[in-house]
Amino acid sequence: MEKQRKLLGEEKIGKLLFKLSAPAMIGMFVMALYNLVDTIFVGHGVGVTGIAGIAIVFPISMIVMSLAMMVGIGGSSIISRRLGEARKEEAEKVLGNVITMIFGLGIVLTILGLIFIKPLLIAFGATESILGPALEYGRIIIAGTLFFATSMAANNVIRAEGNAKMAMFTMLIGAVLNTILDPIFIFVFKLGLAGAAWATIISQFVSFVYVLYYFASKTHSLLRIHFHNLKLQMYIVKEILALGVASFVRMASGSAMSVVINHTLAVYGGDVAIATFGVINRLLAFVLMPMFGIVQGMQPIVGFNYGAKNSDRVKQAISLSLKITTIMSLVAFVLLFIFAGIFMRVFSTDTELLALGTHATRIIIIFFFTLGLQVVSAGMYQAMGRAWASLIMSSLRQVIFLIPLVIILPFFFHLNGVWYAFPVADFSAFIVSWYMYKREMILIEKHLA
Repeated sequence: MEKQRKLLGEEKIGKLLFKLSAPAMIGMFVMALYNLVDTIFVGHGVGVTGIAGIAIVFPISMIVMSLAMMVGIGGSSIISRRLGEARKEEAEKVLGNVITMIFGLGIVLTILGLIFIKPLLIAFGATESILGPALEYGRIIIAGTLFFATSMAANNVIRAEGNAKMAMFTMLIGAVLNTILDPIFIFVFKLGLAGAAWATIISQFVSFVYVLYYFASKTHSLLRIHFHNLKLQMYIVKEILALGVASFVRMASGSAMSVVINHTLAVYGGDVAIATFGVINRLLAFVLMPMFGIVQGMQPIVGFNYGAKNSDRVKQAISLSLKITTIMSLVAFVLLFIFAGIFMRVFSTDTELLALGTHATRIIIIFFFTLGLQVVSAGMYQAMGRAWASLIMSSLRQVIFLIPLVIILPFFFHLNGVWYAFPVADFSAFIVSWYMYKREMILIEKHLA
């Protein structure tokens, strides 16, 4: 406990942010990489319909991830602050409740997902030609829901302890294994989309086993799992959900966005347009994940020092995180704009997909450099336990601005309207985020004083 207090409460912010963020960035980067690898191998092994099938299933994975992150990030925010307040027993109660909640969610989601998979995929935009591949891939992916959800939630708790390297390792295990298994199952065993799905859930199962080992071990985790803490305490559950709902909204809105876009693309562009967005969505996730890694490294610092009432360290951590994520978003913009065509060729040789993907990517990323501020603003409110503010900031880009624009603009610009919606939403969300950020940096000093 004393070691953690010195780490989060005393070490130089720049060094500490790097120490916590670097493993988180690597872990998130690799996690995004194995989504890319799935799509690359499917694109070359199955074709455009295979990519489109994965794109249709993706919202289901996003819903599972959003619920897992809701519990994991909500719990980790409380745990960080309880450790900052030197209340370890209360932090262990939160851990027990997180485990019970995520196991319950995992089991329920698996059962419901397998029962309702076909109507879900149709609702998510599956056309007649895409439905078969989507069912083949989706049934297997849903069967691994418990493993995926538990690993995602537990990863945030591990990071809340200040053990960023171990959090990174739990993500690396699954990602590296998936990358190895994908070509074996798809090309050697000739299992196609089913092979990609089996590679994914086997990898998630291995990560799941390792996470359980971590918390069971007396040498790794600062926190202990006690049987009596597994009983749900409503005041803890309510706080976890209140704080985690912002993460849920951010990720679930990504799922809702994909559903709306898939339906719109089916009308204005067909299967190739759906597959194209499936590729672009993974590219955007790939460059966004390192930014979320910075925010995940920032949150334990902000949460701990907010609990310890150290306003200077809170403001330093937020300000430095903003500078880094802004630079990262600028670099991502330049690379995606210049090399859009090259990136598309990695996924497919289909000429229609290549042309459409290059054109769409360059429109979508026009205001991509504003995303650093958006992710930091939502993350800082979450770390400080400001549930409603975090919820609003997390909803800005995709729920409040992007989804309505995707519905409206195609009436005027047809297929291009879908792509135009992204820069308009990014710029609008940036304006609001900048105002909230400047306001909050003033209020932090007053509140903690």
